[in-house]
Amino acid sequence: MIESNNMLIIGVDHGYGNIKTANCVFPTGLLKSDAEPTFTNDLLVWEGKYYTVGVGHKEFTPEKMKDEDFYVLTLAAIARELRLVRRTEANVYLATGLPLTWMSGQKAAFKEYLLQREEAEFSFRGVNYHVRFAGAEVFPQGFAAVADRLRDFEGVNMLCDIGNGTMNVMYIMDRKPDMQRMFTEKYGTHQCVLQVRENVMRKHHAAIDDSLIDRVLRTGTADIDGAYLETITATARAYAEGIFRKLREHEYDPKLMKLYVVGGGGCLVKNFADYDVKRAFIDEDVCAAAQGYEYMAEMSLRRRGGA
Repeated sequence: MIESNNMLIIGVDHGYGNIKTANCVFPTGLLKSDAEPTFTNDLLVWEGKYYTVGVGHKEFTPEKMKDEDFYVLTLAAIARELRLVRRTEANVYLATGLPLTWMSGQKAAFKEYLLQREEAEFSFRGVNYHVRFAGAEVFPQGFAAVADRLRDFEGVNMLCDIGNGTMNVMYIMDRKPDMQRMFTEKYGTHQCVLQVRENVMRKHHAAIDDSLIDRVLRTGTADIDGAYLETITATARAYAEGIFRKLREHEYDPKLMKLYVVGGGGCLVKNFADYDVKRAFIDEDVCAAAQGYEYMAEMSLRRRGGA
């Protein structure tokens, strides 16, 4: 979060697996009810409805504006950031992003969706919040994660942002993004999770909890039977090979360019892929995009002299 001109710039990375801010991460899940639920640890109350945040899994959709879920999750993200500075009221300038090739077609609609109300009053975890929206900006996913260190991108570079729903690829040539070579693939880490579930069921006739899968993908191991672990790691290796296959389809050549991997899927590349560590760099900070959104929004506001 960045304070500027009597408002707070809050970056929100609306992932299909997790919502990320500059300082917080929580699952992209939402359970709506008309009455207060039994467990209220992550309860958000807005306009007479009760939303349990972090429950379930948000289905992939190419349009994040089709329902109210991402708006409510944005309110939860704002509350988490405000809690860190012990504030319950603020003028908020939202800084967000979309997959690279969705920008031209959805940027205006997503901004309108986020600014559908001039202000919002809600409670989260029993604390009341009053937020006034001072504006919003939408930036390219992936690129935002490295926007503050473009000086490092000399020569030919490929940037790969691996999220839960999509994998975004773009070229950065001598510190400048190549607008004609940007690609979005539906090859996020959720595709790997689905394949792991299928393989575990097929080979071991068992259902596996996603939390165990996530632990193996993040760390490379878990306290489970060795045969199950081998099935998961073999599936993860095949998925990691698929990442590089798709990169090669976009003319990736480690001898001619450097590779920068950002996003939550970076851990799969680190743990399960075969790559040249001198030519490929992995940023494991899942909050990097949200921090980058804030940085880019602040730069944009400075150029314009304010909101």
